[in-house]
Amino acid sequence: MVVVQGVDDGPAPAGAGDQTATRLTAADADAGEPGEAGKTAEREERVPVERLAVGDVILVRPGERIGGDGRVLDGASEVDQATITGEPLPVAKAVGDEVFAGTLNGTGALRVRVERDPAESVIARIVAMVEEASRTKAPTQLFIEKVEQRYSLGMVAATVLIFTVPLLFGAGLESALLRAMTFMIVASPCAVVLATMPPLLSAMANAGRHGVLIKSAVVMERLGQVDTVALDKTGTLTEGTPRLTDLRPLPGSGLTEDGLLRYAAAAEHPSEHPLARAVVEAARERGLALATARDFTAAPGVGVTATVDGTVVTIGSPGRLGAADAHPAAAEAARLERDGRTAVLITLDGTPAGVLGVADRLRPDAATATTALARLTGTAPLLLTGDNPRAARRLAAETGITDVRAGLLPQDKAAAVAELQGSGRRVLVVGDGVNDAPALATAHTGIAMGRAGSDLTLETADAIVIRDELAAVPAAVALSRRARRLVVQNLLIAGTFIAVLVAWDLTGTLPLPLGVAGHEGSTVLVGLNGLRLLRDSAWRHAHPAANRAAVPAAAGRDGGRDGAPQLPVRPGTADAPSRP
Repeated sequence: MVVVQGVDDGPAPAGAGDQTATRLTAADADAGEPGEAGKTAEREERVPVERLAVGDVILVRPGERIGGDGRVLDGASEVDQATITGEPLPVAKAVGDEVFAGTLNGTGALRVRVERDPAESVIARIVAMVEEASRTKAPTQLFIEKVEQRYSLGMVAATVLIFTVPLLFGAGLESALLRAMTFMIVASPCAVVLATMPPLLSAMANAGRHGVLIKSAVVMERLGQVDTVALDKTGTLTEGTPRLTDLRPLPGSGLTEDGLLRYAAAAEHPSEHPLARAVVEAARERGLALATARDFTAAPGVGVTATVDGTVVTIGSPGRLGAADAHPAAAEAARLERDGRTAVLITLDGTPAGVLGVADRLRPDAATATTALARLTGTAPLLLTGDNPRAARRLAAETGITDVRAGLLPQDKAAAVAELQGSGRRVLVVGDGVNDAPALATAHTGIAMGRAGSDLTLETADAIVIRDELAAVPAAVALSRRARRLVVQNLLIAGTFIAVLVAWDLTGTLPLPLGVAGHEGSTVLVGLNGLRLLRDSAWRHAHPAANRAAVPAAAGRDGGRDGAPQLPVRPGTADAPSRP
């Protein structure tokens, strides 16, 4: 057996070429190295992660990234696998559970047997799918770029004919040359060429000023062509961080909501778990003074225990803390979970005292954005998520989404997008995690939420929402469509000028100065028409969602949409997995 220590933590996912691990091999028999009874002494050797083989055993210490796909042989911990599954909270892992390369281990130590070659790990397959989809996505070219060269050659040939044919029939050299030169000037496609880029570049600049980075003019054009939108859940429709939403002191505990929260926050204060941060933040927002926790211990997969003001406080999952089904705490936890919350039980000196509800918070502008996208495309967006179906359905109901596809791995998301596009749809995918990258690469157009987006996702996406405002997505789509309309207007203006001036020159006598003025005037006109999209009013008028996003946010501070109590009162929330 080979034992390899978990990979060094860093921004790159495990499996990248520059990741290394510490391999522990059995010591030589003559080395005389002592070992524990019944165990073989081990020697360390640092090796690249890609040299891991099926059957190797990885020792993953707290805070390290897991080096390969495999199954837990020993230990218990919680693993943040949002990059793979999109789940907003770390997931409890124990003996027999599957883990993925590139995911981040929590507070416990794990021994994991590698079950897939590094080249076949989930994270490696994500990268491979992104590369394959990127290669098969043909670049779009504007219509004018396809015909410009042929038109120019035809115009030169026509100029030569206009000059030579009259000469053959006895026309004077000066008149023939003047007519030919006038024709070449008025027929030149300068205005036609300029008709396309100013609107697109102006729209890109305007979107950039408002927090949306469009990577190219081709992307700006494609964005306006979408007719179907697929949204990720965690980090896209939701903020991706848990928030305390419910405080339920149990009858007979003698505690108020503030009293229960004060015990819970004091005990959780030393913990680094996301749920602990949510509890402590809620206490700070209420202005509660927290006592110092003593004898703090954290049991991976169970919860935390600490002594607060002489009382032993234990916090964790109701099931793992042994709450009986008939106990009021179990019934309260069940009600919270039915409402889409993560239930957390608090016991004081071994007696259940209350239950907390925690959930991932919906973005304030999520409902507005999905409504706007549905109005723009004519179809309601669909939800593609790796989270559990109950959480996905509840969030979809709050945002008006009816097509929900939950429990999807990255390849499943990409397959769903490919299926839609195979039926003739032009799909816009909006996501933020590594698990969204294959779908972003497969889609007609992909947009990444930039604040929490992974490097791979930001590189793969065609556009990035820098300010993390979901309402900017429909505004960008609408701005792209307006830019496309201006391109058509400019082409009509340029074509009309060319047709009128050419006809005048061929059938009558068009003065050269007037021909130059008409040609240059049309070029300036289409340029100025395209530059209209630089104005801030163009963004505001692109879609009402862009300037109405603050309205639901303000309303949310007065009361959640779903009617659940908030701490402090916040917009509606989405479900999150149970606390490890």
